[in-house]
Amino acid sequence: MHTAQPKIMGILNITPDSFSDGGRYLTEKQLQARIEELLTDGSDIIDVGGESTRPGSAGVDVAEELARVLPAIKAIRKLSSIPVSVDTTKAEVARQALAAGADIVNDISALEGDTGMVEVLRQSQAMVVVMHMQGQPRTMQLAPHYGDVVVEINSYLARRIDWLEEQGIERKRMIVDPGLGFGKTLEHNLTLLRNLESLRQHGCPVLIGHSRKSFLGEILQIEKPVERDLATAMVSAFCARHHMDILRVHNVAATRQALKVQAVLE
Repeated sequence: MHTAQPKIMGILNITPDSFSDGGRYLTEKQLQARIEELLTDGSDIIDVGGESTRPGSAGVDVAEELARVLPAIKAIRKLSSIPVSVDTTKAEVARQALAAGADIVNDISALEGDTGMVEVLRQSQAMVVVMHMQGQPRTMQLAPHYGDVVVEINSYLARRIDWLEEQGIERKRMIVDPGLGFGKTLEHNLTLLRNLESLRQHGCPVLIGHSRKSFLGEILQIEKPVERDLATAMVSAFCARHHMDILRVHNVAATRQALKVQAVLE
């Protein structure tokens, strides 16, 4: 019997243009309040992001991203020893974030975005999230297509894991993420959710990032991302039922409640 509950990764976006909470945590006071909320609500990990990766988003430069994420990581570290993840594709941002106290590099490009990223990981003991994405954030939702979405994503993850191992990064440091919403249609996302157990084949913890995403809005005809928390919590409980390891969410309190009820029903 699998009794371990998924860990909840609370999202801290310090961006003016994130799809759900862009611009909400830009002042020091707002940032502090959000960190305290994430801790109080029961986050197991906090994921700090300084560059929006919503569909259609453009990038930001290294200096701007560092100016956003470093104060946030330092503010978390003043309050807690909770694991901190930095959501970045840039090696220099990852390097400085780890030096400031981050523990995990969450790279949506699976280390394909910046050739220097693997060296940053070699020089640290940080965990790394290896995610699947078809295309780039700017264009990924224009026309996503797959033959067999489950097979193709697992094949990609297996190739990236092999490559990382060849680069000297041990498998025990890796977390896999199928990349819900990153170059996937509603049907692709649903097929992946129906086949969550397939992600266990890699022998790594599995992270699911479904929170407030547009496929939930499509199912329910809900336009505002912030109104998709109930749907998010339901998917969180479903993921717990299928033994996923980490759930990346905006509303930690709602997810914590969903997981408590799910645990009682097991």
